[in-house]
Amino acid sequence: MCNRYEEFLEEILIPEEALRQRVAELGAQISQDYKHSEKLVLLCILRGGVMFLTDLIRHLTVPHMVDFMAVSSYGAGSRQSTGQVRITLDLNTSIEDCDVLIVEDIIDSGRTLASVINLLSARKPRSLAVCTLLDKAERREVEVPLRYVGFTIPNKFVFGYGLDLDELYRNLPFIGVVNEEKYQQSRLKREC
Repeated sequence: MCNRYEEFLEEILIPEEALRQRVAELGAQISQDYKHSEKLVLLCILRGGVMFLTDLIRHLTVPHMVDFMAVSSYGAGSRQSTGQVRITLDLNTSIEDCDVLIVEDIIDSGRTLASVINLLSARKPRSLAVCTLLDKAERREVEVPLRYVGFTIPNKFVFGYGLDLDELYRNLPFIGVVNEEKYQQSRLKREC
């Protein structure tokens, strides 16, 4: 049986209403910036970005297509990137001559995103930009150009609103911070 997230929730970092408001603001800004785009493709990086993407496109007033990509740079059960990026699901759409907006849940080291940008740049998009819900700037190891940022957050272990904790709790309507000591204790109990 899974533990309830309340057992290891240290704090709610970004409440539901703040998320709703900021996503609406981002949608309005993106709509303004791309009002003359003939081919806008929102490229969601799976799986964490899905909830953000779904809410974001509700606020867009410009025509757009949606496609998905899954990349991995983390070992099983790890919070640290290995630095080696694997594409586990590639696009179904050609992005040549398109305005591409990468939609991400969180950027920390920047390594994975830098690899994705390099890969996509070779496909000759008209433009390529990044929209991330969360920017963990103090963890940045590789500089990446972020055009739209929902929130800059401290270097804390977060979950909810699309971000998982051992593949659970993506459905929470807020961004929470994990109390890592309590979380590790609950994991030990589950293993016994």
